[in-house]
Amino acid sequence: MLLLCTLQQFEYDTNLLVREFFPGEEIKRRNDNSDACLMRKELFSSIEDGEESLADELNGIAKEKFDEEDILLTDYTDKTTTVVRYTNGKIKSVSYPIVLPANTETEETAEEDNADGETTETGIKDSGTDKKKAFKQAHMHNLYLALRELTGKDLPWGSLTGVRPTKLARQKFLNGATDEEVRSFYREERFVSEEKSALAMEIAKREIDIISSCHPLNGYSLYIGIPFCPTRCAYCSFLSGSIDKWQARVGEYLSCIEKELAFVKEAFAGKTIDTVYIGGGTPTALSAEELRILTETVSKYIPVNELLEYTVEAGRPDSITDDKLKVLKEAGVSRISVNPQSMNDETLLRIGRRHTVSQILEAYDMARNAGFDNINMDMIIGLPGEGIAEVEKTVREIERLKPDSLTVHSLAMKRSSKLREEAELKRIVNDRTDGDPVKMMEIAYEGAARLSLNPYYLYRQKNIAGNLENVGFAKDGKYGIYNILMMEEVQTIVALGAGTVSKRVLSEKDISRCDTAKDIGLYMDGIDEMIERKRKLFL
Repeated sequence: MLLLCTLQQFEYDTNLLVREFFPGEEIKRRNDNSDACLMRKELFSSIEDGEESLADELNGIAKEKFDEEDILLTDYTDKTTTVVRYTNGKIKSVSYPIVLPANTETEETAEEDNADGETTETGIKDSGTDKKKAFKQAHMHNLYLALRELTGKDLPWGSLTGVRPTKLARQKFLNGATDEEVRSFYREERFVSEEKSALAMEIAKREIDIISSCHPLNGYSLYIGIPFCPTRCAYCSFLSGSIDKWQARVGEYLSCIEKELAFVKEAFAGKTIDTVYIGGGTPTALSAEELRILTETVSKYIPVNELLEYTVEAGRPDSITDDKLKVLKEAGVSRISVNPQSMNDETLLRIGRRHTVSQILEAYDMARNAGFDNINMDMIIGLPGEGIAEVEKTVREIERLKPDSLTVHSLAMKRSSKLREEAELKRIVNDRTDGDPVKMMEIAYEGAARLSLNPYYLYRQKNIAGNLENVGFAKDGKYGIYNILMMEEVQTIVALGAGTVSKRVLSEKDISRCDTAKDIGLYMDGIDEMIERKRKLFL
């Protein structure tokens, strides 16, 4: 399908919503606005003439200029949203009038983020910020109605395309809104399902309580990225390099982390640190001795005994050993992850995990025996070749282990992952005969409930299975605090290591960012520059 937008300021958000209505289809875009305007002229001429099928001239434009037989055009004015679909020589048009709230000029509207986490604007330049937001939201409201009419289906999260759908509820609750007011907002203004509205509200209330126990604007949290893995998983788009390839330079990498930690101690003297999160990659791809060096370095610059939470992603079961767990426990690490993703050996092999279910069970037992009482496990809905039966098996096995928290992910077809790049894996994902993601998610949620785990944070991604979400569940007192602080963007996050992004949060509407080089070698070679970027951001 070719997507044409006559107002390019809306193109990104429009593209996100269109993709969710047409999952699995390749959506192409043209950057030249004149193409959209040309097609608009011809499409509307055909509509006004009352023709049931397009004129020869329009067919010629569609075929010769665009080489497409399926075109979706979105058109916006200050009064109307119109969506036109041309497919197989037939045309259908749907229009809705623009209606702005009566109090548009003064209404305080929560920021909505797109699926990359960035705030977008309409580009309307003749009115205030609130009116810009209201204008965009009115168009997205109408776009949803039009796409629903064209396709005959609803989406679980309605017209919300952002990463943080719970942020809206949290801000409304903090501003004094009642349950009914928040529920009405989700259902009537954003078309969110009853189930997802209730989920967002429950999580928002829990987040408020957890955030209040931290130092959201007066403190900070630390993320340390270890970009090494035993092998690269098929669904992964994170920065990671083979530990075998980079082994000779791991010591150099850890020295760079120490340089950054020294800067953090200087820059944040007098500030309270709430959490430390060491992620990746797979931090336990490092040897026990390398982990010891890393954790001792952290303790040298950070008061780890004062942390609310100290997390290390053990992640890959094939990277976990007794010696490594002992190092982490002695260092004061309070929370770890042992992530199966699936409890089916065939799936693990297919997605490049290179370990077995029996290794998952063994790694989990080792972690419990090492004394860890806050263990998270991850699973992914929608993996290649998996349907209802495979998800049920994964949930049963996880229930038997009784982890302290469970993170349920919906598979996202990320641009740089093997799932997007390798045709056979992509075909397996798209050809599942019993792979209803909504039903599979229900199975996972029911398993979490049987384990008495409560939902505590949620986020969404582009190209996510079933228009669903990723949700963290945990026992009371075992919530992943860093996950909430980071996802809700309520606290400064200082991120160290290759491919990481630091965020300075002065308020929820005043957030600045800086990144480090994604290439591991470039990061190490340019470590002084990486530190200077943070110096400019934080000092």
